Amino acid sequence: MDVTLNYIIVIFLIGFIGSFISGMVGIGGSIIKYPMLLYLPPLFGLAAFSAHEVSGISAVQVFFATIGGVWAYRKGGYLNKKLILYMGISILIGSFIGGYGSKLMTEGSINLVYGILAALAAIMMFVPKKGIDDVPLDQVTFSQWLAVSLAFVVGVGSGIVGAAGAFLLVPIMLVVLKIPTRMTIASSLAITFISSIGSTIGKITTGQVEFVPALIMVVASIIASPLGAKVGQKMNTKVLQVILAVLILATAIKIWVDIL
Repeated sequence: MDVTLNYIIVIFLIGFIGSFISGMVGIGGSIIKYPMLLYLPPLFGLAAFSAHEVSGISAVQVFFATIGGVWAYRKGGYLNKKLILYMGISILIGSFIGGYGSKLMTEGSINLVYGILAALAAIMMFVPKKGIDDVPLDQVTFSQWLAVSLAFVVGVGSGIVGAAGAFLLVPIMLVVLKIPTRMTIASSLAITFISSIGSTIGKITTGQVEFVPALIMVVASIIASPLGAKVGQKMNTKVLQVILAVLILATAIKIWVDIL
């Protein structure tokens, strides 16, 4: 693919917008960037990426976007270290298995896995979450076995599509584990960072990464993700939940329309 100024600008903007939103709502952003990378370049007269290329670029970019988000949330007691450790190790193992195994899958089956994950996440985001933000941050408890098991399943699925799985982790942490919204956002960014290590290694070792667009996206995400996190810290938690729910729902609908 020829690297023109138009190409650099389009890829940079996809990375910037996706990473800003991801820093704000605590997801790795591949749920936004996956469809943007798949559908936007052809609209600007650029060659389309394949599903394998998109998932490879997404994996690398998420790795850097989440570092920026976690750094912005490092103060304020929002990072639950126990939760990050339990879910992080489990999702890392799962995402490496998924990332490596994805080479054996067809384009259609990668998109199908993505569609199923997005649909499940969308349903969970609309489940009422009463009272979770009333618990003081230093008194938050959760089931360790449940956290570990769910993180592993999310890891395998997200590793396949090159997402880091935060769009699934966030609704699981809010609905199933009952973690307060801001702690969920900050901790999920840290877990997603750990998860993206597995899927990134899996994608690079199997030759699924286009390095030029990945580098452009990385630069964009290092700038945009901390900015998004700062905005997110000032926003009402209900507003953040609504933005996330709408994003996940829109992505699920778009992917399913294409599959069917």
